Amino acid sequence: MHRSARGQRGFTYLGLIILVAILGLVGAAGLKMGSLLQRQAAEQELLDIGAQFADALYSYAAATPPGQPQQPPTLASLLRDPRTPQLRRHLRKLFVDPITGRAEWGLLYQPGSNGIIGVHSLSQAAPLKVGNFEARFVGFEGKAHFSEWRFMADSRAASLPSAGAAAVPASDEAGIAPRVPAPPL
Repeated sequence: MHRSARGQRGFTYLGLIILVAILGLVGAAGLKMGSLLQRQAAEQELLDIGAQFADALYSYAAATPPGQPQQPPTLASLLRDPRTPQLRRHLRKLFVDPITGRAEWGLLYQPGSNGIIGVHSLSQAAPLKVGNFEARFVGFEGKAHFSEWRFMADSRAASLPSAGAAAVPASDEAGIAPRVPAPPL
């Protein structure tokens, strides 16, 4: 009988090692899934923030008095429009890029001027989402880097009367002049 008890203890020990290994694998899979969900949430936040920037750029262009540029010279101009004496906000705050964690954005400028027509993330990471975008982001399909997700005033802004500069349609990426990002405010 002494031998049978010793064999059972070995079997219990082996079962305990297998159980710990299984728990370790489940824990690692849970951490990986949590990381993917967190990254997916950051991508969705980037889309939401980008939409707010695009809406603010369109609002700035739509509120342009005759004879003035339709694009803001800085992102701070979206917080407080300097063209009017009364307080006018097109954006409530300058957002932090949820992918990089910095308040630094790549800026897209109107060719031949200093007017900002769009923003993009400075991250070169590959997005998880590569398809099935909302209609306003259909141009993001198949992009390999977050920096290729360009948030610009929609094409309605191109139909506004121009103040001296040729308007570039939001869908015309060939006419976009990227520049060195502005320092955080």
